[in-house]
Amino acid sequence: MLTFEKKDFAKKFFAGVFFLMGIVLVFVVIFTIGSNKGFAQKKFQIHVLFKNVGGLMEGAPVRLSGVNIGNVASIEFLDREFRNRRVAVVMNIFSKYKKQLNRNISFSIKTEGILGERLVEIYVLEGIGIIDLSKPIIGEDPFDVQDLAVVFSNAAESFTKTALELSEIDMVELSNVMAESSRALLITSQGINSIMDDLDDIAKKAKRLIDRIEQQAIDGTLFKVF
Repeated sequence: MLTFEKKDFAKKFFAGVFFLMGIVLVFVVIFTIGSNKGFAQKKFQIHVLFKNVGGLMEGAPVRLSGVNIGNVASIEFLDREFRNRRVAVVMNIFSKYKKQLNRNISFSIKTEGILGERLVEIYVLEGIGIIDLSKPIIGEDPFDVQDLAVVFSNAAESFTKTALELSEIDMVELSNVMAESSRALLITSQGINSIMDDLDDIAKKAKRLIDRIEQQAIDGTLFKVF
């Protein structure tokens, strides 16, 4: 009887040990993953305002030069629009990267991968200037395919209108006008050539007269009457 109780106690003891080891292992895995994801790192928050986030989700990465420096903490609607922006994206940024953001930067929502996953990309702009990270920042809205469709639609409509206007032009009348214009230009050029010829003739006569006067002045007969 005592032996059976000892065996039962040993089974329960080892079961408890394995259970505790399992809990410790789970905590170790969670801590390791959390460390890799930056859960244990110090962070600060940045508020960026957008018109449209284009499907951006909470937890999406925030990148600077391709490096993950944080994630999207929350996406909230503003009580009232600010500079035509109505959505605020709150980002958790690792404090160790704060120095890298003390410059002239911009925030854009980009698409990554085949599935079109959204993320926030930070770009360093040229020129001198530092953005105040403690105040709401105006972000650049994501590229919208619908906007591109509208642009193409307007362009197609413009081309169609131009084609219709060209088709309404009487080509015969247009050719007649162009022929008349060509004849007028030809007559004008002929008149100009005639004037140039006359000017050239006058210039030659004037040169001969000046040569005679100069020769008489050399011969001393310029003012001799007899």
